[in-house]
Amino acid sequence: MELCCIVQLGVPSSASPGTLLSSPMLKEHDITQQSEGMRTLSLGGHVGFDSLPDQLVSKSVSQGFCFNILCVGETGIGKSTLMNTLFNTTFENEEASHYLDKVLLRPRTYDLQESNVQLKLTIVDTVGFGDQVNKEESYKPIVDYIDTQFENYLQEELKIKRSLFNYHDTRIHVCLYFIAPTGHSLKSLDLVTMKKLDSKVNIIPIIAKADTISKSELHKFKIKVMSELVSNGVQIYQFPTEDEAIAEINSSMNAHLPFAVVGSSEEVKVGNKMVRARQYPWGAVQVENESHCDFVRLREMLIRVNMEDLREQTHARHYELYRRCKLEEMGFKDTDPDNEPFSLQETYEAKRKEFLSDLQRKEEDMRQMFVNRVKETEAELKEKERELHDRFELLKRTHQEEKRNVEEKRRDLEEDMNSFNRRKVAAETLQGQAFQAASQLSIKKDKDKKNFFTLPSACSLTAGRNLN
Repeated sequence: MELCCIVQLGVPSSASPGTLLSSPMLKEHDITQQSEGMRTLSLGGHVGFDSLPDQLVSKSVSQGFCFNILCVGETGIGKSTLMNTLFNTTFENEEASHYLDKVLLRPRTYDLQESNVQLKLTIVDTVGFGDQVNKEESYKPIVDYIDTQFENYLQEELKIKRSLFNYHDTRIHVCLYFIAPTGHSLKSLDLVTMKKLDSKVNIIPIIAKADTISKSELHKFKIKVMSELVSNGVQIYQFPTEDEAIAEINSSMNAHLPFAVVGSSEEVKVGNKMVRARQYPWGAVQVENESHCDFVRLREMLIRVNMEDLREQTHARHYELYRRCKLEEMGFKDTDPDNEPFSLQETYEAKRKEFLSDLQRKEEDMRQMFVNRVKETEAELKEKERELHDRFELLKRTHQEEKRNVEEKRRDLEEDMNSFNRRKVAAETLQGQAFQAASQLSIKKDKDKKNFFTLPSACSLTAGRNLN
C-alpha cells in the first residue's frame, strides 16, 4: 500500500505510463475486455514487470515535478507570509500598493529541492485584488490568466512536433482563497470570484490572520462561510476519500474547511525550544500548534498528502473541460448525429471546406462591398464636384458683379475728383483775380491819400508867393 502511494505521488499529471496504469478508464477497459472473453493466466515463474512502479518512481524523480499555486486575496491579508511559512523559506516579495486601478497577476517561479526530489514551484499573486472602488470586474484578470495557461498547454498539445516532456506546465493546480477574518459573513466579491473560478481551478478557502478573532467567533465564522458557499453553489476542492490509505484523514480534514491559518517566519522561544510563532503582549500564537490554528492541517493536506491529486484534478477535470469546450467550438465531436465514430480526417476536411466556402463568401461580400463603396464614393465625389463647380460659378458671378461695381465707383470717383479739381482751379483763379483787384484798389487808395495830404501844402506855398 505504501508503494502504491509513492507511485501515485510520483507520476506526472500529463499522459504518462503511470497515469494510464492508475486511470479509471483503463480499469473499465480491462473489465470490458474481461467480460468479452479475455482469459486471466497465471505465470509459471518470475517475469519482472512487478518492478514497473519502481521504474516509474525513479523516472519521475529524475524528471522532477512542478506545482503552481494561485493566491487570491486582498492586499495585506498575509499571502506572502503564508507562502514563506508553508515552504519554510523566504520568497521574493515586493510591497504592493493599495491604489492600483486594476488587478495584476504576478507569477514567480522557484526551483526547490528536498532530499533528492526537485520541485519547480510557481506562486501567482493577485496584486491589487479588492482595492478598487468598483470591484465588479476584479475576477476577470484571474479568469483570463487561468484560461491563458490552459490555452498555452492546449496549443502545445496540438503541435505536430510536441515537447510535453520538457514543457513548463504553468496551469494552476490549486487556488488558495484568503478570506478576511471579519467574523460575520463572506463579502460579495469573495462569492462572485469563487463562483467564477470553481470550474477552472481547485479552490481551498482559508481564513487568514485567524489569531485576530476568538475561537468561538472563529468556529461560528467557519460554519457561516461553508453555509454561504453551499447556498450559492460554490464548489470547493474536497480532499479525495477513494484511497483507503488516506480516506480517513482526508475525510476528517474536509470537516475542518475552511482552514483558519496564521503565518509567521519569526521564531519565538516557547519553553525550552524555538518555534515559529507570533508574539503578543499576552502570549504567543504558535503556527505549528494545531490547537492555535490549522496551519499544520493545511500543510499536510496541500503538500504532503494531496499534491499529486491536485495536479491530476487540474489535468483530468479542469483542463479537460476547457479542452472539450475549445474542441467543440472548433467543430470536433466524438460522434456524428448518427452516433457513429467521428473521423478526425473527415472532420478536418469538412471544417476545411466550410472554412474555404465561408472565406470565399466573405471575399465575395467584401468585393461587392468594395464595389459598392467605390460607386458610392464616385457618386459623392461627383456630387461634391458639382457643388464645387456651382459654388465656383456663383463666386465668379459675384466677383464680376463686385468688379463692375468697383469700376463704376472708380469712374464716379474720378469724375468727382475732376469736377473738384475744376472747381478748385476756378476758385483759385477767382481768388487770384480778387486779390489782384484788391491790391490795385489799395494802391489807388494810397495814391489818392498821398495826393490829398500833399495838396494843402502846395496851396499855402502858392499863396505866400503871391503875398510877396
